[in-house]
Amino acid sequence: MTTCNFVAVDLGATSGRVILATLSEGKVKMEEIHRFADPIIQMQGHFYWDLPAIYKSVLEGLRIVAEKGVKVESIGIDTWGVDFAFFGEDGAMLRLPYCYRDPHTVGAPEKFFERMPRKELYEKTGIQIMNFNSVFQLDTLRRNSCSALAAAKKILFIPDALAYLLTGEAVTEYTIASTAQMIDPRTKQWDKDILNLLGLSAENFGRMIMPGQKIGSLSQEVQKLTGLGAVDVVAVASHDTGSAVAAVPAEDDKFAYLSSGTWSLMGVESKEPVISEESFALNFTNEGGIEGTIRVLKNICGMWLLERCREEWPKMGYGELISMAEGAESFRSLINPDAAIFANPESMTEAIKEYCRQTSQPEPTKVGQFVRCIFESLALRYRQVVEMLSKLSPVEIERLYVIGGGAKNDMLNQSTASAIGIRVETGSSESTALGNVMMQAKYAGVVDSIESMRKMIRESLDDRKCYEPQNTELWCEAYEKYLKIYKEL
Repeated sequence: MTTCNFVAVDLGATSGRVILATLSEGKVKMEEIHRFADPIIQMQGHFYWDLPAIYKSVLEGLRIVAEKGVKVESIGIDTWGVDFAFFGEDGAMLRLPYCYRDPHTVGAPEKFFERMPRKELYEKTGIQIMNFNSVFQLDTLRRNSCSALAAAKKILFIPDALAYLLTGEAVTEYTIASTAQMIDPRTKQWDKDILNLLGLSAENFGRMIMPGQKIGSLSQEVQKLTGLGAVDVVAVASHDTGSAVAAVPAEDDKFAYLSSGTWSLMGVESKEPVISEESFALNFTNEGGIEGTIRVLKNICGMWLLERCREEWPKMGYGELISMAEGAESFRSLINPDAAIFANPESMTEAIKEYCRQTSQPEPTKVGQFVRCIFESLALRYRQVVEMLSKLSPVEIERLYVIGGGAKNDMLNQSTASAIGIRVETGSSESTALGNVMMQAKYAGVVDSIESMRKMIRESLDDRKCYEPQNTELWCEAYEKYLKIYKEL
């Protein structure tokens, strides 16, 4: 097998990376070339992504790759969903993109439902109602007479905006567009009724393309800035969860996945969207995946809880935090990780204490108690969502694959196995970048299907772990306690 090199630009909610991947002898190896912050700027009452700074960091990573002197086959970009940038008639960016955590969309869904009922919007898109979905961001900007929206020739999602800056080609990649709640998952095209309500049309976006298609080649300017040649930029599953799910090391379809990071995304892979009365009631989403698949999933607040708590504590590594949690009392305090109080509080530790006060539980006071509360609550929330998925899934769920950074968290993964009562297996902690790379490999003809992609991934991973349920009776009792506090608040 010929050795091939691919570059993955992988941007998360807190940091971004440029990764050089080498495929040789049926295996893939990845090297982190450049890591950088994905900066959020608070300015004039709003939160913005500093897209020029992110673009500059991407260029720096590509420059470092060029210095290595290897032949690069292509570049792929994945990021978080829903956010977008405006570009004017002259091709220039009109202003910094809003961050999805900006409060300007608080209450926005209800205002949109005055013109299109909640159920109709869900039936059209199959997307979970969340206030920061692109449809509600755009409707809020329209109601607020946003000058950038009024002047925009193109609206490009974050990975598409970066691809445009690199190539000059304005495209809309399907998986990232599917997060917007403006796409019909059956036709995989824009819903005209929704666009009309926003005063938009398909022409306001780039041409629709699917994962595995070429976007363009690096512009002359970018070639000079980086030292790379006219390398192809390829559409991967540019929504980071789509890339992560592409890297699940499954051998069959009888699985659920948990992409565990700042957010926890739990779902199943389906050939068709699951849009029903039950999925509507449970608020499940149908996002685009690779090779025409649909990711039927629910967004769950993930390590955001712990990340925010860590900001308030003396600097400690995860090993020390987990050691403290292991020494704390089991099931002392439980929370609903998705309660509104945890969305973006000034103090996460105070928010957790307040939740416990309101549900008549002892407040955590020690670091270990907070960490254990978060891990056990997440595991019990995962059980709740697995039970929902079992009602919706077209296939029986026999195991759960944990991918992303959470794949390394032994305590949380064992807790999850014990809580949900089925085997938990880990995939790559670098699953998002890995899925990004494998779609580029498919474009290059190195692999030819999801099955061959996942086979190469399985053969490339040497640190996979399995967790079997333990102490199931205790976890069932804890689940009853969790359901009680979940209903109370």
